[in-house]
Amino acid sequence: MDLAFNKNEDALKMAWSQVRQKLEIIEQGGGLKAAAKQKERNKLTARERLDYLLDEGKPFIEIGAFAGYEMYPEHGGCPAGGTVSGIGYISGRQCVIVANDQTVKAGAWFPITGKKNLRMQEIAMENNLPIIYLVDSAGVFLPMQDEIFPDKENFGRIFRNNAKMSAMGITQIAVVTGACVAGGAYLPIMSDETIMVENAGSIFLAGPYLVKAAIGEDVDAETLGGAVTHTELSGIADYKFKTEQECLDKVKHIMAKLGPAQLAGFNQVQTLPPAKNETDIWGILSENNSKPYDMLQLIDCIVDAYSFDEFKKDYGKTIVCGYARVEGWAVGIVANQRLIIKNKKGEMQLGGVIYNDSADKAARFIMNCNQKKIPLVFLQDVTGFMVGSRSEHSGIIKDGAKLVNAVANSVVPKITIIVGNSYGAGNYAMCGKAYDPRLIYAWPSAKIAVMGGEQAAKTMLQIQVAAMKAKGKEVTAEEENELLTKITDNYTHQTTPFYAAARLWVDAIIRPSDTRMIIAEAIHAANHNPEIPTFKTGVFQV
Repeated sequence: MDLAFNKNEDALKMAWSQVRQKLEIIEQGGGLKAAAKQKERNKLTARERLDYLLDEGKPFIEIGAFAGYEMYPEHGGCPAGGTVSGIGYISGRQCVIVANDQTVKAGAWFPITGKKNLRMQEIAMENNLPIIYLVDSAGVFLPMQDEIFPDKENFGRIFRNNAKMSAMGITQIAVVTGACVAGGAYLPIMSDETIMVENAGSIFLAGPYLVKAAIGEDVDAETLGGAVTHTELSGIADYKFKTEQECLDKVKHIMAKLGPAQLAGFNQVQTLPPAKNETDIWGILSENNSKPYDMLQLIDCIVDAYSFDEFKKDYGKTIVCGYARVEGWAVGIVANQRLIIKNKKGEMQLGGVIYNDSADKAARFIMNCNQKKIPLVFLQDVTGFMVGSRSEHSGIIKDGAKLVNAVANSVVPKITIIVGNSYGAGNYAMCGKAYDPRLIYAWPSAKIAVMGGEQAAKTMLQIQVAAMKAKGKEVTAEEENELLTKITDNYTHQTTPFYAAARLWVDAIIRPSDTRMIIAEAIHAANHNPEIPTFKTGVFQV
């Protein structure tokens, strides 16, 4: 190990430490006092429920832990979007789990809560995975009801998805550990099986206070919609137990009896460890990703040893493409090369920039993977497409469109890891969130924006200064510098992985040394969906 490697390692580990520090706060949910109140009611917290339910020693990939981060400050925040969710194993079966966190505003639904729950259902549907709901929610957060209730991507879409998943044959199990009110009452009833905790779980369209206001009836919550009522009178629920642990045990028993899943049949052989130590992955990127590096070194930390077979090695060198294996699974890798290299004409090409030839190569490789039914892994560190008269005259838009067309129409599972930069149309071409990756993750070093911070800030500065001068205001050099600093700080804040993860542009911020495991788990999940459509591309310029 050299000095540069050690500096790089220290910087990335420090960045990951900042992620962990923030996660430790998020994992407290609504805080220690709120958790203590759960204990007083003999209730587990959302994370304790997951700890009890999930198979010990098996991976659990949390999704959306940063959802809502630094959002809704006027309402006291919404840690993890008010839910704890992810992909894990129950009785040996990979599945999706969504648990309301009652310590966060009584489990009420903020706009980001709805978005996160829809994302979890999307993951279940795309990968044909069973989904378990641990319900403990007061319903819609009324001060923001206009942003939660009526639209296509709002609260009601969840129940539409319940119906769609049922028609698809996807197992859905609901455990009602607390309140389940109003529209939310449909979720457990539209699941395959509903389990309730006695004297804790309740399901009703209108709670006791609203019933009193609406029709003048005095009734308590347990009589109105408790476990006894719904298992003995209405027939709405299927099982009742005295404790949460007994309810969760029932979930384990149900999951253990599921029939075998039909598989897509993606190729897998016995795994080999990577050629490079997985821990070496920490020392490849420089601090702030300010220096070139060889993406092939990073790939060697992720893929099985001796498995990487590079495609068109000497052509389109700013994108690396190749077939490989990750924990035995066959994958196609599309990765931005960050080295400054010479093209076939002897011209220097900037690392992280997509040129005509690299776009052309990547599009062809993606088509090949679709023909062969090989899942795709995108490793993003891209500053965008090459600009300037030479590129425009060479048809960079045409070649970029071919790549975007191939990515958009790809039918094999796509897994995206944002390692460093993810700027502009490069984000799209390398399968950003808008292009339907099955799962998309970011390293702590990721930056996601329409362009780099320095260029964007200077562009915005020119626009603002011009507008001020047009109104007759003189702008001094000192004022320009102050304005530039303000713009840069704001823009930089918006490019961080925390900002992206808060809005679910990425599913999670991951530890770099977990990248290999996370890719393998994503392909294992994708293999549960046997339906792969026929690959077709649209019309494009040749």
